[in-house]
Amino acid sequence: MEPRERSAFVSAYTKVLTAAWSNDDYVTQLEGNPRAALAEQGLELPANATVRIIRDIGGDPDLEAQVALWETGRTTGVYELRVPSSPQIEDRELSEADLEAVAGGDNTYCCCCSPCCCCT
Repeated sequence: MEPRERSAFVSAYTKVLTAAWSNDDYVTQLEGNPRAALAEQGLELPANATVRIIRDIGGDPDLEAQVALWETGRTTGVYELRVPSSPQIEDRELSEADLEAVAGGDNTYCCCCSPCCCCT
C-alpha cells in the first residue's frame, strides 16, 4: 500500500473505531450492513467484495496487522476489519514519578527546541 493510501485507510479506520465506540446505532449498522457503515466513514469496497467485521480480537490491537489484512482483501476479495468492542486502554495506577511529573511539571523541557528560545 502506498503511503497516501495507507494514510487514508488509517484515517478512515480510526473514524470507524471512534464511531463504533461512541455510537450504538453505528455498531448496529456495522454489524447489519457493514458495506454502508464503512462507506459512511470513507472505506469504499469493490462491488463483489465480502467484508468481515471481527469484534473479539483477543490480545492487543495491531494497526500494522490491520493494514496488512485490508491489503490482502484487495487480492482475495475478502476484507477483514477488526473493531474491538471497546477501546483498549491501560488502566494501571500512576507511579509516584508519574504523579510528580504531572503535579510539579516535568523539568526535561529544553528551550533550545522552542521557537522562543533565549539561551542561544
